[in-house]
Amino acid sequence: MPELPEVETMRRGVAGICGHRILSVRRTPCELRPIAVSPRMDALNRRVQGRTIQSIGRRGKRILLELDDQAAIVIEPRMTGLVLVADPPNQTHLRIQIELEGPLHDQLLFWDRRGLGTFRWYDAAGLKSHLGTDRLGIDALSITWEQLREKLQTSQRAIKVALLDQKAVAGIGNLYAAEILHLAGIDPRTKCLNLTKKQWQRIDSAIRQVLEKAIQYEGSTLADGTYRNALNHEGGYQNHHQVYDRENHPCFRCTDGSIRRIVQAQRATFFCPKCQQKRGLHVTIG
Repeated sequence: MPELPEVETMRRGVAGICGHRILSVRRTPCELRPIAVSPRMDALNRRVQGRTIQSIGRRGKRILLELDDQAAIVIEPRMTGLVLVADPPNQTHLRIQIELEGPLHDQLLFWDRRGLGTFRWYDAAGLKSHLGTDRLGIDALSITWEQLREKLQTSQRAIKVALLDQKAVAGIGNLYAAEILHLAGIDPRTKCLNLTKKQWQRIDSAIRQVLEKAIQYEGSTLADGTYRNALNHEGGYQNHHQVYDRENHPCFRCTDGSIRRIVQAQRATFFCPKCQQKRGLHVTIG
């Protein structure tokens, strides 16, 4: 967390800075562990000062501030990072401020409670090397079922674990993998090599439906309240979760099933054993 819907929401929320010129980039006073910045802040500032932000892109769970010299600032929020154009939740965890010159906004902020996020500058070659197709999978909103099956069909991994592999498909994290597999009616423990063509198609359809709906509601703000959109407002998709963090609650779809929690690859997985059976059910994705 944040995953694709939250990062895409942040990207859309800061789109107004397109056309703005960067005046400076600086670390804000923070007594906590510093986040990873590359190159060093003074060198990074020299490379971006005076450059115009041409567009705001996204690759998987990363936001790209694409500059007029083909370079980009790449912000990876990771667990608790936020990209903001409004005042942050607090000043304690504010990490970086980009001062801007333009008609709509005078700053862009990177706030990170746990300090696990990264802030990096890449030239065109660096972007290709670090974020190219050999390092990062096809975006979850663009991948087809054929591409998904080609990437994963020979894997011995459980499908839930495999969907978290950013080299296979970029953008899906723990929360949305659980929601996707529930909508597709597939047991999260099923090995990829045992999935049928129809199951791959259902997963592909569920990926788009779940992620697009989550973006519509501007992402999920969980119980810790950390995730906020670019204006420091909560998301709303947490009110539509079908299985995530609903252990022992009734399944909304089958009504007589109960949501179960298991651990896969050291991550919590939530699913309905009745709706998501290993033998597969004929689930229609509407």
